[in-house]
Amino acid sequence: MSHRGLASVESQPLRMTTIEPSIIVANTSSRKLSLEGIQRPIEAELEHFKGYFRGAMRSRVFLMDQVIQYLLRQKGKQMRPLLVLLSAKAAGGIVESTYRGAALVELLHTATLVHDDVVDDSDRRRGMFSINALWKNKIAVLLGDFLLSRGLLLALDNKDYQLLHIVSDAVKRMSEGELLQIEKARKLDIDEATYFQIISDKTASLLSACTSCGASSATTDEATILLFKDFGQALGMAFQIRDDLFDFGVKDIGKPLGIDLQEKKMTLPLIYSLGKASKSEKKRILNIVRKKGKSKRDIREVATFVESSGGTTYATEKMLSFASEAHQLLERLPESDARNSLGDLVSFTVTRSK
Repeated sequence: MSHRGLASVESQPLRMTTIEPSIIVANTSSRKLSLEGIQRPIEAELEHFKGYFRGAMRSRVFLMDQVIQYLLRQKGKQMRPLLVLLSAKAAGGIVESTYRGAALVELLHTATLVHDDVVDDSDRRRGMFSINALWKNKIAVLLGDFLLSRGLLLALDNKDYQLLHIVSDAVKRMSEGELLQIEKARKLDIDEATYFQIISDKTASLLSACTSCGASSATTDEATILLFKDFGQALGMAFQIRDDLFDFGVKDIGKPLGIDLQEKKMTLPLIYSLGKASKSEKKRILNIVRKKGKSKRDIREVATFVESSGGTTYATEKMLSFASEAHQLLERLPESDARNSLGDLVSFTVTRSK
């Protein structure tokens, strides 16, 4: 495939607009959106990537290879490679460096997840035992280091400097976002602007890196790459707000209701509601949030407060505003199956039940 720009892409940014839920989900009324359907335009390429990624993960040390094989069985919906491949196809075409970009994102992100489980002393991931639970912290840390180095070498050996820069910047931002959230959780003084900064760094930066890597592997046109970067950012913001809404009982997704509250994480529905509360009510709710061990009754009390204060409605409107921005960005691209799948992915993100 040739690396070409998209003549229809304009360089000016778009303003976000708040829209009604019916507009975002209108295209779901006549058909059921699914990840399988969204993957269809790059089904063969995604299957090829799975084999490519297994090869990139190989180690000459038996113990490391054994741990890696277990890790590969934990792989979920392949959302990040899906974004890289769809973005590349919509931007000009999938080439060999596209697979390296997708592998780089997966390697570096998986390394951060393995290290996160050690830091959080977590013994489960996606319903399976974590690496540190089975092989202890030392091996888990070394595995994370190995994955990180494999990603770096994959990019450097092939002189994929732009891909490496994109993903490294995302990992840096993810670390900063996590630290900022920890800092604010101690004081419970987070405001809406800080919340958006946290989710921009922690979640949206990675999805933006995926779409940027895909586009930059397919074209050298800076306006096109920037468009995909902005698209991934908007998608990531909508994704995280949807996730935060689940915590307040919008829909149970298997994630324990109130898990963010148990960890003293201040998310948008709660931040908005506290801003509308009286001084005494705010003090009462914050006292519950500060508790080390919250009961189901405590969680229900906070969730009821958030719902009655309009917090879930407000957060839903913000989520749909970011989704609207993502859809508008896609409209500036030539129509294709890949572009349509990216649009479906946006709608799927804000209507998903898990």
